[in-house]
Amino acid sequence: MRRRVVVTGIGYVTPLGSEIETVWRRVLAGESGIGYITLFDASNFPTKISAEVHDWDLSDVGEDPEEWKYQGRHTHFAIGAARKAVADSGFEDAKIDPTRFGIYLGSGEGQQDFHRFTQMMVAGLSGSEGLDLVKFTKTGLETLHPIAELEQEPNMPAGHLASLFGAEGPNINCLTACAASSQAIGEAVEIIRRGEADVMLSGGTHTMIHPFGVTGFNLLTALSTHNEEPKKASRPFDRNRDGFVLGEGAGMVVLESLEHAKARGARIYGEMCGYGSTADAFRITDTHPEGRGAISCIKLALQDAGVDVDEIDYINAHGTSTSVNDKVETLAIKQVFGQRAYQIPVSSTKSMMGHLIAAAGATEVIFCLLAMRDNVVPPTINYETPDPDCDLDYVPNVAREVPCRTVLTNSFGFGGQNIALLIRQFAGY
Repeated sequence: MRRRVVVTGIGYVTPLGSEIETVWRRVLAGESGIGYITLFDASNFPTKISAEVHDWDLSDVGEDPEEWKYQGRHTHFAIGAARKAVADSGFEDAKIDPTRFGIYLGSGEGQQDFHRFTQMMVAGLSGSEGLDLVKFTKTGLETLHPIAELEQEPNMPAGHLASLFGAEGPNINCLTACAASSQAIGEAVEIIRRGEADVMLSGGTHTMIHPFGVTGFNLLTALSTHNEEPKKASRPFDRNRDGFVLGEGAGMVVLESLEHAKARGARIYGEMCGYGSTADAFRITDTHPEGRGAISCIKLALQDAGVDVDEIDYINAHGTSTSVNDKVETLAIKQVFGQRAYQIPVSSTKSMMGHLIAAAGATEVIFCLLAMRDNVVPPTINYETPDPDCDLDYVPNVAREVPCRTVLTNSFGFGGQNIALLIRQFAGY
């Protein structure tokens, strides 16, 4: 029989804060972490808003920020969230076999050094002859820092976490766009189920709030340009939605086999009981219009958990606030759940947090665990104008008390990546 997997620790660094209870209170109150971009001058960009992490650095978790000055924001966020999750789990005081402790992250690429790249381009410009690669390269060798360049690799946060916690087991990173950290958690669950590890630290970290990131998403017409009212820009499932808002941060969970958690008397937030993973095999940025990948991955998660559609109490939607995603996700939910879909509360916390890209799924898993703990589901804020194509119960604007025994969370990424995770309340040892 495969081993059962439970969550024993949670931690995050988000645009709404880094303390679990503070962020949860703000989410339930429908507060927004979205404002004007301050990390660079975005005054000439079509999109001038984002959900940034403010007033936080590594000293919050006992690290000296100066010692991590060559590591990017995503690594800082990963360390912060991981330190909090590990402390929350209490396993730092337990005797754990380091070879049975692994890391699985969904981490994005490192912070892009736009200013030094600009220096290289300016130095390499050679009038009508275009780019002088000799001058371009020479300037790069003179100005770029080798450690900072190494830190561009997406696997670096996972490596740093292994070193910090002495995790000698599997160490893996996946980068499947918006589905990355949900996929990381799902695959980490599978590693424990198969008996290859007893404990996995899993989740995601990312920031794309830089000129290259915003330019790329603007070119894809994926970002909201509702610059006049930043806090109202992310409007999942609303008829007037016009794109998502970039967020940044990290979310981490400590996963353990039930036997391992029981042996040390760990507190348990919930049980990871279902995992589905599919690809649309359609287009890079467009979801399949019939939702075939989303439908099949939700069905796989239900099947993996042995759960019937009538048992789902809440769905944390991918809910990006783009026209296509919200319409197709709604269609997929209706195709899987039938008439039952209209009875299930569905909400998008991206309405408050923005879209944390590779870190989005992990932070949303944490919100699901807290929803089950407190039997209350977060709202979808900024929901004002119903869309005929989006006709489910999106918990508009106000949190709601709902019995939450079994919940589903969806993550659908560019490239056609689809992940569904099913989480169940833990009834006791």
